[in-house]
Amino acid sequence: MTHPIDKHVGSRIRYGRWMRGTTQHDLGDAVGCKFQQIQKYETGANRVSASRLWDIAKALGVPITFFFEGTEQPGSMLSAFPDRGAAELLRIWMSLSDRQKQALLSLAKSMTDIDG
Repeated sequence: MTHPIDKHVGSRIRYGRWMRGTTQHDLGDAVGCKFQQIQKYETGANRVSASRLWDIAKALGVPITFFFEGTEQPGSMLSAFPDRGAAELLRIWMSLSDRQKQALLSLAKSMTDIDG
């Protein structure tokens, strides 16, 4: 029987991979395993060792705590976003340079008139 935490960690691996635009194959190569193993981690079918989780966090550029965020509350990680567009916008944001992020932030502020 799969433990709920193993499923949660697996879903966070999938989410982190999606946010970075990384394939299962690419993540597997980065951490030294086959993409099928990544699939098993993501479904919770196989537990992730601490050292492998550390490697996955490093490959995805996230802190190790990322995989356990949201364990206090039921529901999926995507429920933190009001809609799919918000999640997509965050994924795009993560791919921008610092200069592009500042430009986008300025544009968004001008559109909402937050500062004035």
